[in-house]
Amino acid sequence: MNRIIKKVAVLGSGIMGSRIACHFANIGVNVLLLDIVPKSISDEEKKKGVTEDSQDFRNRIVNNSLQTAIRSSPSPLYKKSFANRITTGNFDDHMKLIAGCDWIIEVVIENLEIKKSVFALVEQHRKPGTLITSNTSGIPISAMTDDRTDDFKKHFCGTHFFNPPRYLRLLEIIPTLDTDPEVVAFLMHYGDLFLGKTTVLCKDTPAFIANRIGVYSILSLLHQVQQTGLTVEEVDKLTGVVLGRPKSATFRTTDVVGLDTMVHVANGLYANCPNDPQRETFKLPAFVEKLFNEKRLGDKTGSGFYKKTKEGNKTVILALDLKTLEYRPQQKVKFAALDSAKQKENLSERTQLLFHASDKAGEFYKESFSNLFQYVSERIPETADEIYKIDEALKAGFGWELGPFETWDAIGLKAAVSEMESRKKKPSSWVYEMIASGSETFYKIENGRKMYYDIPTKSYLPVAGQDGFIILDYLRKQNTIWKNAGTSLFDLGDGVINLEFQTKMNTIGGEVLEGINKAIDIAEKDFRGLVIGNDGPNFSAGANLAMVFMFAVEQEFDEIDFAIRAFQKASMRIRHSAIPVVVAPHGLTLGGGCEMSLHADRVQASAETYIGLVEFGVGLIPGGGGSKEFTLRFSDALKEGDIELNELKNRFLTIATAKVSTSAEEAFDLGILRKGTDAVTMNRNRLIADAKSAVIELADAGYVQPPMRRDIRVLGKQGLGMVYAGANSMFSGHYMSEHDKLISEKLGYVMCGGDLSAPAMVSEEYLLDLEREAFLSLCGERKTLERIQSILTTGKPLRN
Repeated sequence: MNRIIKKVAVLGSGIMGSRIACHFANIGVNVLLLDIVPKSISDEEKKKGVTEDSQDFRNRIVNNSLQTAIRSSPSPLYKKSFANRITTGNFDDHMKLIAGCDWIIEVVIENLEIKKSVFALVEQHRKPGTLITSNTSGIPISAMTDDRTDDFKKHFCGTHFFNPPRYLRLLEIIPTLDTDPEVVAFLMHYGDLFLGKTTVLCKDTPAFIANRIGVYSILSLLHQVQQTGLTVEEVDKLTGVVLGRPKSATFRTTDVVGLDTMVHVANGLYANCPNDPQRETFKLPAFVEKLFNEKRLGDKTGSGFYKKTKEGNKTVILALDLKTLEYRPQQKVKFAALDSAKQKENLSERTQLLFHASDKAGEFYKESFSNLFQYVSERIPETADEIYKIDEALKAGFGWELGPFETWDAIGLKAAVSEMESRKKKPSSWVYEMIASGSETFYKIENGRKMYYDIPTKSYLPVAGQDGFIILDYLRKQNTIWKNAGTSLFDLGDGVINLEFQTKMNTIGGEVLEGINKAIDIAEKDFRGLVIGNDGPNFSAGANLAMVFMFAVEQEFDEIDFAIRAFQKASMRIRHSAIPVVVAPHGLTLGGGCEMSLHADRVQASAETYIGLVEFGVGLIPGGGGSKEFTLRFSDALKEGDIELNELKNRFLTIATAKVSTSAEEAFDLGILRKGTDAVTMNRNRLIADAKSAVIELADAGYVQPPMRRDIRVLGKQGLGMVYAGANSMFSGHYMSEHDKLISEKLGYVMCGGDLSAPAMVSEEYLLDLEREAFLSLCGERKTLERIQSILTTGKPLRN
């Protein structure tokens, strides 16, 4: 069956429902969002003349919920205008409209009887064959379809989104025994390709996979903390970024999600898992019970494990003392293991080091990982038959870079088992059978594919669902064709190669520029095209500011000039090579990373790409071709009858205000991505594969090397007058500093082509020279150096 989703109905507009609606709107689907009619009219509504028959009253709950979601930060929408794709209504008046929907998602309160009453109403209006799913974190899916028709049961499934749906990538698919396998296959595919999710097929067991393991991990840590006396700050330091997990770690994450949510899931697991050997772990420690009873639930109540308070004009975050349950100033965390871990960039190597450390931190890791490894081994085959499903669920749902079994591999299978045995925490028997069979890892890489240990067959099988992915790590051993200190070049097959950055934060220095030139040399000689992309958390934080700062302080302006020329030449080689070059940005793509994207033949961007030219914030202008390229795009955007100064102003302000898109979709509005040329990939795992396909498409279309441009229209003094007048006005009104005014004038000088007496046509080389001269002159300004120093030392911009 060719199933197409044009319109989705979301029933329930609470925190999850409204945000699920927003994410469907993100991908271009029309959404019908419904909720209940309020029980009574408010005094404020009466004053406005609103009656109980008016839609303003009857849709109050759903409209307020949607507006709250739209105003929330981070935004659930790629662009605010996408909210226009959502139509609101109420169950009483508008349920009949679900007959025109292709997928109905129930997201009402976590109460089985209420859910069943909604399904009874749905069945009165739903047309046969329509998908119907429930978003629940704990209620058995099979219990929801009593008294429903066979067609309803056949098309019914659990679809558990994680909050916030836009940002957390996990979508658990939970079929019943009656669910049509075609429906399951469709949801798995649609969630992956269209919604950008890691779709994990789950069994209908309590809390499914991610919450079952994730909440166990949190509760296990809470019991461990109670026994060891570790502080809130110590646990968050030990369980955050150092382990490749979110910065919010354990206690801060609980505050953000809400202690009541964790308590609800934990209590549900305790009640519904009578045969779980670790059931007692789901019993709440006394200090958690006390916080819950006192409504100290985290951010939603103003205090939890942390508490924000004011000291004068300064916001101070206090930490909870777990012994007294009073708040106190945060304490610095110091462990020898953490100091050693800083030297290890590779997460697997770092995890192994931490596990084997001999200090208090090492003891913490040995105990916590022993508990976790024992638990996940016991959950097979109860929650999943395959180990990779547990890892994928934890990575996508809780933001772990390494899943439990991947972490076990990093430490070493036998070494971890030995430690577990010493603590009387033996893993499940299948682990011993695995060792006896001669297998020493849960995963291995073969021919660019990830293989997992399959328990029934005692052999390695390919992880399902990776056919559309290209993961560079899996190619590292066999497909690397060249590398230097900061880059690696991979053969992706089909005549396409990929350049990967490997510097800290993927910053761009000499080694990366060398890699770009080498990659293009090799591609022009032996391949059809080049992808510039990586699998790091971010595409690139921009140029190596520390190098610029060092040269500027030493007044080595010739060195800066050489570096900027090299950057500009690399950008122009991306633009004017003999083969197609596709850049695949994702996450932070700032400064120089943005400039590379601007010069690509095509950009294949991840939906979650935060891209912009941010040099203004450190007292500079884009110097790697970005100022030139925005001028070129200003020229190309002009149509007969356009008001040139307005178009110039818009392009100028994008750079001068250091705007960074909050999504790839927003980057189109900023003029960074090009409509009709550049494209967006929803699923981050598909990004390199999609970029490779774009290269092949360009090559197959008969790619021809673009000529150097010499027809760029600039406005000269006409445009400069506007820039200078605007900067002076902003300065006089105290909206910008004197240094901001200077940078604005330098940028304007480049984008107007200098002080030409009349509009003229200029070349790319001409604009690059102006750009480089302006960049160099700003490097000689003390206030620019102060701004760079502030970013390098504190990470915060300085307004001086």
